Amino acid sequence: MEKYDFNDRYVVTFDPQNEPVALHTEDLEVWYGANQAIKGVDLQFKKNQVTALIGASGSGKSTYLRSLNRMNDGIAGTKVTGKIIYKDVDINAPAVDVYEMRKHIGMVFQRPNPFSKSIYENITFALKRHGIKDKHLLDETVETTLKQAALWDQVKDNLHKSALALSGGQQQRLCIARAIAMKPDILLLDEPASALDPISTGTVEETLVQLKEHYTIIIVTHNMQQAARISDYTAFFYSGNVIEYDQTANIFTQPQKRATNDYVSGHFG
Repeated sequence: MEKYDFNDRYVVTFDPQNEPVALHTEDLEVWYGANQAIKGVDLQFKKNQVTALIGASGSGKSTYLRSLNRMNDGIAGTKVTGKIIYKDVDINAPAVDVYEMRKHIGMVFQRPNPFSKSIYENITFALKRHGIKDKHLLDETVETTLKQAALWDQVKDNLHKSALALSGGQQQRLCIARAIAMKPDILLLDEPASALDPISTGTVEETLVQLKEHYTIIIVTHNMQQAARISDYTAFFYSGNVIEYDQTANIFTQPQKRATNDYVSGHFG
């Protein structure tokens, strides 16, 4: 296996002050017992942009993503240190209300996980739990979010049928609609198309590109072509470190690190 020097920080070849930052981490570390999965990562995520986190399996990208809305909380033996700054608040602080925070930083997982309820109830469930009872508002939210997720035209006549009857791609877009029903600022996605066929994958990708008009999107993907197609920025993870972070076009055409070049060109490892 090639030996790379990963001791220095990633190379930033763009000015991070040029665009508003929606969220950033400072010296973020994640430990699973004695194993350090994330090693002092500093990253800034641009508002209303898509950022892809890439790297080999076990590189730490999904662990890092899950930390951004504290999905690692409660996992036995896990310790998360450092800062996660959102709207000038360190959301990694113990006093932060995690459930309130997740209304602002939503999450979509690798495999579609619709509730065993109707399409309509999947969208309105969390809203009702937060005290929203107005039927007009609920109906409006269902229509708006399903349209944003490019699903409305396919399901508008079957809103009260089971979400489990939808195809895999439709279920994943429903999960995206469910996540944005709470009107988050930031949407986290962990390999959202890995279990989908190419046509469904393309539809999900088109949906995400359109959604960045309203949301800041951070996506973990193993698919280099997907990262190149839909992201504005890309961070390359290796062994818990960020090796390079730059505009996606630069990462894929003129990376500054040999390790990055080897990974995106398929010669890594």
